[in-house]
Amino acid sequence: MFKFSGDGSITTCDGVTRRDFLQVGMLGALGLTLPGFQALKAAGKVDSKKSQRACIMIFNLGAPSQLDLWDMKPDAPSEIRGPFKPIRTNNDAFQVSEILPLHAKIADKFSLVRSCYHNAAAVHDTGHQMMQTGRLFTGGVNTPHVGCAAEFLLGRRSDLPAHVILPETMGPTGGNMPHGQDAGFLGKAYDPFVLNSDPSTEGFKVPDLLPPKEIGEVRLERRRQMRELVDSSVKNFEASEQAKLMDSNFESAYRVMTSTQAREAFDLTKEPLKVRERYGMNRFGQSCLLARRLVERGVRMVTVNTFITVFGEITWDIHGSKPFTSIEGMRDIVAPMYDQGYTALIEDLFQRGMLEDTMVTSLAEFGRTPKVNPAGGRDHWPNCWTVNFAGGGVKGGQAVGKSDEIGAYPAERPVDPGEIVATIYESLGIDLHTELPGPQGRPYPVVDFGKHGIKELFG
Repeated sequence: MFKFSGDGSITTCDGVTRRDFLQVGMLGALGLTLPGFQALKAAGKVDSKKSQRACIMIFNLGAPSQLDLWDMKPDAPSEIRGPFKPIRTNNDAFQVSEILPLHAKIADKFSLVRSCYHNAAAVHDTGHQMMQTGRLFTGGVNTPHVGCAAEFLLGRRSDLPAHVILPETMGPTGGNMPHGQDAGFLGKAYDPFVLNSDPSTEGFKVPDLLPPKEIGEVRLERRRQMRELVDSSVKNFEASEQAKLMDSNFESAYRVMTSTQAREAFDLTKEPLKVRERYGMNRFGQSCLLARRLVERGVRMVTVNTFITVFGEITWDIHGSKPFTSIEGMRDIVAPMYDQGYTALIEDLFQRGMLEDTMVTSLAEFGRTPKVNPAGGRDHWPNCWTVNFAGGGVKGGQAVGKSDEIGAYPAERPVDPGEIVATIYESLGIDLHTELPGPQGRPYPVVDFGKHGIKELFG
């Protein structure tokens, strides 16, 4: 939450000080102005039609095992292939694991990329950075999340924020480094709106859509009048750069808190119980449903974290022994939850005619070791893993790239994190040569020079 204050003090008839009121601004700024967006269009940096698309990024914090889910090796030795068997899908391009039976029924609607890799350290945080921003953070330069950059370049489409993270940002994963879920060098004005609440809980409400307690039940029109009073009383402050940022954040917070559209978008009680149950009455399932509601109402990007941390809960981080997850825990708890929520989202978007204009990408920071460890699990492995893409122009039912005979290294079409992020930018209609204002004002391209999207996905 942003806090701005200047000299002096003003108290309204409701006993609210100017300092208290200026604490309301807590959301991202409005994004690029209309003239700025038109300038990008004129320069050929934005595809007008594609720029109306949205993206839902599912980030599988903890890292699923490619060998146990999407890139199985049934002919390999038992210590490689693991305990699960592949099953046929509704297309001939690939099979999936028996612990993802619902995926098998909609395999014509998503595509796999089986040859992802990176060369950084095998720790969660580095993978989080690269897979969400396209770069490893070096020299104190934090690259913005692709959703934050999209907000800067394309602006908002409605009263809702352009980029929302559900249910909350990533917590500790052992490396004590940034995870890449904020606006980085673009500044806090472009940080995402973070739900910070579990949408599966009874009586779920969005904390930042509730009027600040300092204001009580003051009518919305009186809030606006109070803002005008502040404006006229602190002109010296308004001339500062901090005030300009505050103005954007105030307007953003005001729009969301006073918008019927925003309140309804987050209101899951508007959904039939049958629909909610199809997604799964758990945090991940209801976050996926909420993601659909948000993009349906104009949000450009929703990031859904399947888990918040690898500590203290059952996750994809299947090292096999406590405090981490066993392979049985993945089989009995994680995979069924994910299978239900993901497939419900894809089917729902398709049935509503939204999938073509909504890219759903399911990512992870790395894969798991080809060989099962002595505890019966698998450890960190950034040398090869699988990610999924659906919608947003992607042709479903494909398997792009190939791993070697034990799923250890790419054998065909290696794909790095920069190409993953470039694929998202291209789906959203953003030219890969587009530059952001980087540190010290120097131009910073959205992806490194020479990076391209995965063209095979688009048929």
